Amino acid sequence: MIDERRERYVNPYTDFGFKKLFGTEMNKDLLISFLNALFRGDEVITDITYLPNEQISAYGSRRAIFDVYCETEKGEKIIVEMQKTEQAFFKDRSVFYASFPIQQQGQRGSDWNFELKSVYTVGILNFVFPEDEYAPSCFHHEVKLMDKDDKHVFYDKLTFIYLEMPKFNKTEDELDGMLDKWLFVLKNLTRLFDRPAALQERVFKKLFEQAEIARFTPEEILEYEDSVKIYRDLKNSMDTSYQKGVLNEKNENARKMKALGIDYSIISQVTGLTLEEIDGLG
Repeated sequence: MIDERRERYVNPYTDFGFKKLFGTEMNKDLLISFLNALFRGDEVITDITYLPNEQISAYGSRRAIFDVYCETEKGEKIIVEMQKTEQAFFKDRSVFYASFPIQQQGQRGSDWNFELKSVYTVGILNFVFPEDEYAPSCFHHEVKLMDKDDKHVFYDKLTFIYLEMPKFNKTEDELDGMLDKWLFVLKNLTRLFDRPAALQERVFKKLFEQAEIARFTPEEILEYEDSVKIYRDLKNSMDTSYQKGVLNEKNENARKMKALGIDYSIISQVTGLTLEEIDGLG
């Protein structure tokens, strides 16, 4: 059961929480506000239409299931994904998913001139890209097709926006603009007990009302509890895998230093392993 003494607001990293806040007709103004903050004036959205989140490829039996899939009043397609854990071929998956709204714009017959509406993929990532691909302070990435030689945008109708949420660590006093405020809410919602003074815009008043667990119906409570359990099980599994990986790396480094004849006390300082653990390594 959810302990409401510790958790007043829904966890947006759960499937239920994310769709509750951003995936319903009643709350589409929340999604519009978030997207406009994310696009930072490059694209202004006044209305959206939700599309079915399960899509079948136009050229085969492959399917994609989006967290949120919508269309703007201009016909532009937007995919919004809450990616809870790192996965193999994540970038490939993003490109594959983006191909669905591209394919669906194809028109039968000889009169179609191949003009396409813009397609956006927004990835809210609860992990960072591996191998230090970006600097620790760089959490917002906008990716387009670019000419390699002169660096100009070759095609501006296909955009991938990624937010590495673990890197966003601004405090309430440091928030600057609506995007900062939205990211602060996504990162900290379950830790808050009241709406912060910095979030006085009407859209955040509604968000905190919609996120309050005490307002949920009994059916919603049960659905949310199931979603929280799945999220926590997945997080625990990923945390355990990470810890095992760190330990394996320490052990391997210690073995190499032992083979070089380095004193155990130095190995212990470098790896954090005890002298007994180092001695027991084969």
